[in-house]
Amino acid sequence: MLLTTIVYNKEKKSVIHGIQELKEYFRHKGVLIGIYESIESDTHFLKLFCDREINNKLMNIYNMYIANIIYDIVIDEFYEKDILAFLSDEYFFLKYEELEEIRLESLKVLKGKMTIIDENSIFCINKRNDILDKISNCINENNEINIEGFITFRIRELLDDLESIIDKVVEKYMVDKEYNEFIKLLKYFVEIQESKIDYLSIIIDNDGKYIIKDKEGDITESFFKDLKALKCNKNINSDLDDVLISALITNSPDKIVIHCAENCRNSELMDTIEKVFTDRVEFCNSCSICKSVKSNLNRV
Repeated sequence: MLLTTIVYNKEKKSVIHGIQELKEYFRHKGVLIGIYESIESDTHFLKLFCDREINNKLMNIYNMYIANIIYDIVIDEFYEKDILAFLSDEYFFLKYEELEEIRLESLKVLKGKMTIIDENSIFCINKRNDILDKISNCINENNEINIEGFITFRIRELLDDLESIIDKVVEKYMVDKEYNEFIKLLKYFVEIQESKIDYLSIIIDNDGKYIIKDKEGDITESFFKDLKALKCNKNINSDLDDVLISALITNSPDKIVIHCAENCRNSELMDTIEKVFTDRVEFCNSCSICKSVKSNLNRV
């Protein structure tokens, strides 16, 4: 049974690699996929056969494998020929080095190799799936897929989705850039600030509340003195985090020990403190104070 004929020019290792993965998957399902390849004037005709009729579920899986093979080629083509022009037109205010950095990151995202899962990456995953669905629908309509022809005549249908993914990559890049510049500024303030406290202990209880101690004892109230004016604010938690950062920079402790950081409701706060104060920060999770917090004792 002939399933699909894939037509492409020149040798494409990604096609062969993708077909081998497809064959291996179906072999585990007890289905044999056969290949017959012929070449005419540098044009490859790759015919895929199956030794039996396959059900709709397996056919959909088969189509998705073929769609992924074509998708990877489309992305490589877009990356090589179109993405830099798009970035240069839309984000002309960025430096060439920044555009290159975004271009490289875009390739990772387009290939589904994101390392962090957040709202942006979920959006990109959904858009990537939309593109795969469009390619899969094209495969359903045709038993023969000419890859060069697809790229020439069908890529316009995918451009909006591809460009919206790039826009999200740029958006994240700009947010990260602003954050890194903010961190640099805070580090500068810490470096020029005279230290007012030798040692500071930040204890985070099971409710995410902060208890601040120095060598003499509990200084939580005085440390958060600026919070009194914010008591009526509905965003009291985020305000508390802001006051904590501000107070740390103002006092610029020589040593900061954070107990039970996993209890913090704002993981970015811990990350910011670590980046700003670098080797001044120590995270503790096993001392007697930490054990008291973990045993649900509110007083430590």
